[in-house]
Amino acid sequence: MKKIFTLAMMMMVMTFTANAMSYKTAKNEALFLSDKMAYELNLTNAQYEDVYEINLDYLMSINGKNDAYGKWWMRRNNDLKYVLTVHQYEKYMKKSYFYRPLTWKNGSWTYDIYSHYSNKNNFYKGHPKGFNNYKGGNNKKSDRFYADRNSNKPNTNPSVKHNNDRNTNGNGSTWRNTTSNNRNIAHNTTSNRNNGSSHTGSHR
Repeated sequence: MKKIFTLAMMMMVMTFTANAMSYKTAKNEALFLSDKMAYELNLTNAQYEDVYEINLDYLMSINGKNDAYGKWWMRRNNDLKYVLTVHQYEKYMKKSYFYRPLTWKNGSWTYDIYSHYSNKNNFYKGHPKGFNNYKGGNNKKSDRFYADRNSNKPNTNPSVKHNNDRNTNGNGSTWRNTTSNNRNIAHNTTSNRNNGSSHTGSHR
């Protein structure tokens, strides 16, 4: 009877351990997930650094399937609210593979990001600085950690429509929209040539 009880306890420990992620696994999965968030949400470099830390903290805090969408998931969302703009956060919530990145299936974790990005070797950005030196733990600190850290958000203008498909190319590089600047240059050049005379017609 004692042997059966000991064996059952060992199996419980093995199952619990299998549910937890190693630092190496969490680190690599946080990198892949954060890279795709940076691409789709058009994150700045500063935001990318913070998002990587937040995702790593979340993954390292998972010790079983009941943790996937418990307090550590809620802490992740709260931290991301401080880092992302309102527009970015709304977009984040609409992407299930970002918002709920883990699924427990057949005794192991499934990372839902791979249902949308199947090439595990494809990255749009370089490694964040924290990839080499951040070991986790910010989510164990004050729940205002990222708010008090004053993470840099991009300047937001309600009149400007953010469109990731328009702002990035297929390789993940950012296209710079210089249309307005070109129009201003063309207008100023024309005005100078006409020595201040009025200019009519449309700018292209």
